Amino acid sequence: MPPKRGASGPATKSQQSTLAFHGSSNKVTKSGIKSLVPKKSLFADTKAKDVKPEIVDIFSDTEPTAAEAAITEQTEHEIKAQQVESTPEEDKAQCISDAAIKRYWAAKEKQRLAPRAHQQSLSLHEKVLREFDMSGHYGPCVGISRLKRWKRAHRLHLDPPIEVLAVLLKEQDADDKDKLAVQRSIVDDLLNSKAEVDA
Repeated sequence: MPPKRGASGPATKSQQSTLAFHGSSNKVTKSGIKSLVPKKSLFADTKAKDVKPEIVDIFSDTEPTAAEAAITEQTEHEIKAQQVESTPEEDKAQCISDAAIKRYWAAKEKQRLAPRAHQQSLSLHEKVLREFDMSGHYGPCVGISRLKRWKRAHRLHLDPPIEVLAVLLKEQDADDKDKLAVQRSIVDDLLNSKAEVDA
């Protein structure tokens, strides 16, 4: 048997206000205590006081970040270790000519369906290193020097290209001042870059 319904009688008016979007008499307000303190204009105070905001430059320090210092220390350690003794892979990489590196890069370009965009101004060595940086097959590239990443991938039998090691060794021998900059991956540079604030 269905439940009984309430007696039908005259409809009672609900307590809820009806929304209307025209006229001032149809304004819906909340019930409650109104504020006794009159509202102040936020802009009136700032104009009267003529407050000048103080700009703090948080990027003005020139000290390297912790990540930059760690990569620099890793790179210096790798360079010193390499000068003491070289591995068979490093000996093999130093025998690789620039023509072999060009052939390696041409083979990489042939695998692509479309040409690489925005790399026309880069040198061949920089293109090879950036391609190595962006390959996730060899492990993460952030917080580790390129040389150490290549050696780790080799130790884990991931078969990193010997041409990348050759480029790293050639770049390392070429510029003593940029020796540390070559060892940092482009992703690491982007993540740890300091924003320059124009004053």
